[in-house]
Amino acid sequence: MKNIYLTKAEEQIMQILWEMGQGIVRDIRDRFDDPKPARNTVSTVVRVLEKKGFIGHKAYGNVHVYYPLITKEEYSGSQLFGLLENYFDNSFPALASFFARKKDLSITDLEEILEDAKKELKKNKKKR
Repeated sequence: MKNIYLTKAEEQIMQILWEMGQGIVRDIRDRFDDPKPARNTVSTVVRVLEKKGFIGHKAYGNVHVYYPLITKEEYSGSQLFGLLENYFDNSFPALASFFARKKDLSITDLEEILEDAKKELKKNKKKR
């Protein structure tokens, strides 16, 4: 997946669709907190997301049921790797160091991250 960045409004709608699995514009709009965006606003953003290839739809007469074409994991991975490439020279240690400083992570937190990463690597090697 190429790096395509979503606006805040687009991300909000994607989060809702990832959670729901599928829905019509009214369902999506109903998931927003008050004051809810206008129906036309939600509809416009949904059409933009469809044009960008993030969502698709099934038509049942006049009703369009929208669903994600890209998983949350695919999108978040793309964003994370874009961040890594654009801001940390593709250096995961630089990224981890940044978060350790900014989030005031403890040694225990860092060791836990390392252990989780080791488990994931072992799991991935077994799949191959």
